[in-house]
Amino acid sequence: MEKEDNAIVVFRTFDDAIQANIAKTKLDAYGIPCFLTEENMAGLYPGASFHAFKIRLHLFESDLDRAASVLQNELSAMTADDGPICPRCHSNDIRRDFPKKDADRMVYALFGIFLPHKKINVCQVCGTEF
Repeated sequence: MEKEDNAIVVFRTFDDAIQANIAKTKLDAYGIPCFLTEENMAGLYPGASFHAFKIRLHLFESDLDRAASVLQNELSAMTADDGPICPRCHSNDIRRDFPKKDADRMVYALFGIFLPHKKINVCQVCGTEF
């Protein structure tokens, strides 16, 4: 009996659990076995600016080429510029985050228990909050 050594590798990393699950579902539909890790840890800190916990999509090394061809068009369609555009520099590189202004930080530090945290759009090019 010949034993085949097929290593599990990290195929892609994601910042967003939704995009990671869409990619996983697409691969499952094509019969490519895969799984996600760090999904729960990334969900605990959704506004973290350091992104220490990225969601990783794992699969067998032998399925790398097939998975890349399956997801080639899907992932580019998911990141199309259908989202908000920065009013200052007109960039579409926008991330939802918590306010960074000092006055907003003080309000949330003092009254964070009573007031829900609002999220805003932050341009990754010029840093404009809107």
